Amino acid sequence: MDVITDWLQQHAGKVILLVIVMAIAMIATKVVVRVTNEVLGRASIPNASIFANILRVIIWAAAITIVLQPVFGVNPTTILAALGVGGVAISLGMQDTIANIISGFGLMLGKVIQPGDLVRIQGTTGVVKDITWRQTVILERGGNQMVIPNSVLNTSSLEKLTQASEGYVPVPFTVAAGSDLKQVERRALDVVNKATEGMRLENVPTLVKFTGFTPYGITAEVQVYARFDVFPSTAADAAARALAGADFIEQHAAAGPIAAE
Repeated sequence: MDVITDWLQQHAGKVILLVIVMAIAMIATKVVVRVTNEVLGRASIPNASIFANILRVIIWAAAITIVLQPVFGVNPTTILAALGVGGVAISLGMQDTIANIISGFGLMLGKVIQPGDLVRIQGTTGVVKDITWRQTVILERGGNQMVIPNSVLNTSSLEKLTQASEGYVPVPFTVAAGSDLKQVERRALDVVNKATEGMRLENVPTLVKFTGFTPYGITAEVQVYARFDVFPSTAADAAARALAGADFIEQHAAAGPIAAE
């Protein structure tokens, strides 16, 4: 204890300076990040954690630079010179990381994608949850999170989707020839809307389209638009079950080709 007490007495000024600088850095980080998030929320530049992370690094790098000389006796220029010499080696070893960071900036500042967008990337469909230093996080329908490196996004095809196009669920059926199509449309909408209540997008109406003719009658399909938190197959199953018992459906259409006489 005596040794510790003597050390603290000898270095009290350095310890106090270190604590003050670190405390200021912590407070500055919280304030600056909060203000930045609010500004980005009101501006046209989308909000994502990549900007907050960069600000944190800058603030803490400045804080460490301030205490190097007075507290640890290390000249900051020495550190900078060492980093300059080792910069080539570091850049070679961190090629992927640097590529991901640059790609992330390009995606955000170019407004290619932003959090909340519904996208399809290399067969993965979901909502952009966040764009970080290295990767973009995509939230899929089932709740899974797909992590895609930012550099991959710059070299892959990316499709922005609307909620309606992504949740589109066609349910085909056949109407007996000679049926009143307006009445069929009304009844089909009634039974399907009732069966899929709570599964559909609220601002996109269910549609009935008559698509052609077969030996059994008139082909048609009900077009349901599932919400993002509902699997399309679930909405399709509910709609198909509702239509299966309807008396305006031609039941023989599912039996296969007409047998030869």
